[in-house]
Amino acid sequence: MAAPPPASLRLFLALWPPAPVGAALRSHADAWTWPPNARRTRPERLHITLHFIGEVPSAEVLPLQAALHVPWPGCDLVLDRAGVWPGGIAVLEGTQVPDALQALHAALGENLRACGAAVETRRYRPHVTFARKAQGARPPGEFAPLRWQAAPEYLLMQSLPGGRGYVPLQRFG
Repeated sequence: MAAPPPASLRLFLALWPPAPVGAALRSHADAWTWPPNARRTRPERLHITLHFIGEVPSAEVLPLQAALHVPWPGCDLVLDRAGVWPGGIAVLEGTQVPDALQALHAALGENLRACGAAVETRRYRPHVTFARKAQGARPPGEFAPLRWQAAPEYLLMQSLPGGRGYVPLQRFG
């Protein structure tokens, strides 16, 4: 007998790197000096979050999916700053947000608000999270900016309970 579907799903929208960019991200993360307590992101989970949606009742997922289709042309993204944010979050981020990515982020935010979802109000900072609890981590001293040709697609992802991973629910674009 199959288990009943969960009452809610923890969701987010993301850009997922193509294989060569994923390999470059892993190499960059491996070049850091990590404190023993750092919780590194598993290589297959490296991505750029467009919007964290949070818990969505299962019955509301299909209507939400219908509202999240936003065509966009893709963009050239350059990740050129490595550092540790407050709270010990080690990231590689872009100092410039391409106009096309900013427009996608804004349009998705409007659609999420229209569906009743809470939307982050801080300035959008596209980044890849390499580790949490990473106070004291040190990025490589010098590195070439990582260039990511973001395809005109993005994903609706489910975050599995207990940190067991991510499941793609829908690909847009």
